[in-house]
Amino acid sequence: MKDIKAFYTYLNSQQTAQQYLLDCYQRLDGIDAEAKSYENCQTFMYYLDHGNKFYENGKKLDLTVRPVLFFYGMVHLIKACLVTLRPDYPESTSLLAHGVSARKKKKKQYTFMQDEVKVQHNGLFPYALEHLFSAKKLSFEKIKMEDLFAFIPEMDVLFSFHKQPMLTAAGTAGSPLLQFPVKLLDHYHLTANAFIQRIQAQLPKIKYSDVDKSMIRMELSAPITESKGPFFIHLESREIYFPRNRKHFIPIPEIMVHYLLLYNLSMLSRYETEWWGELLVTKSDMDYPFIHHFLKITATKIPELLGERLYNHRKENQQS
Repeated sequence: MKDIKAFYTYLNSQQTAQQYLLDCYQRLDGIDAEAKSYENCQTFMYYLDHGNKFYENGKKLDLTVRPVLFFYGMVHLIKACLVTLRPDYPESTSLLAHGVSARKKKKKQYTFMQDEVKVQHNGLFPYALEHLFSAKKLSFEKIKMEDLFAFIPEMDVLFSFHKQPMLTAAGTAGSPLLQFPVKLLDHYHLTANAFIQRIQAQLPKIKYSDVDKSMIRMELSAPITESKGPFFIHLESREIYFPRNRKHFIPIPEIMVHYLLLYNLSMLSRYETEWWGELLVTKSDMDYPFIHHFLKITATKIPELLGERLYNHRKENQQS
């Protein structure tokens, strides 16, 4: 695995940050790359520094305030990534909004797992989705927290303890080989050929595929390298996971899954203090282990994934 922490440290000077931005901007049309790199290098450094400090401090503080620090840490790192691609970011004040909303009034029998967030048309979420991940629109407007947890490979162990796993291992990051259990077809209500046709739009070109009684196997023209639905990558094992349930077949980047979860948790932490405090003290239902485990995962995974984007952008710059 790349040393992302060292790369964050490398970018922590005006000289290295400016040179990095210059390399990024020289690939863009219609801008004065040198002037813009000097203009933005301080902002870029502050985004990175503040983002990482929010995470570092969040890990040390009580669970009560952790979601707020992790959410704003993530927001700063996303903005750092955006500045490398969009030299004039933010182009308008509407982009400063979060781009997501949650229910203002919680129901009596409220549970986090069944709560929903709604994606807005303007703000950071749709802007980052478009400019970092080239996705104009998601296939949903509202989504439940339980469904968002289901996209994160490291959360799957809790689902398997609770009722059933939500994901199935399908390969390894860096390898062009994928395989899916044939029994998956029952959940998708598809034949093997229809299943292959359905997933090929989310993959590099399929060079070869075959099916036997137990497995659907295929070889891709290039390996999967990004944790983006419907293919999600476990940070430690580097295994690729695929949804068992057809309703989770959604091409959403894992980074933005964490954004939606952290946004809602940060809102609960700030504005639903009685419910949040009671959950952390009494640990009365399954919301607690899922939230606790997620916060442990996201604290490490998101700085790593966003740092990897910056690192890979540097590699692309060197090759061009």
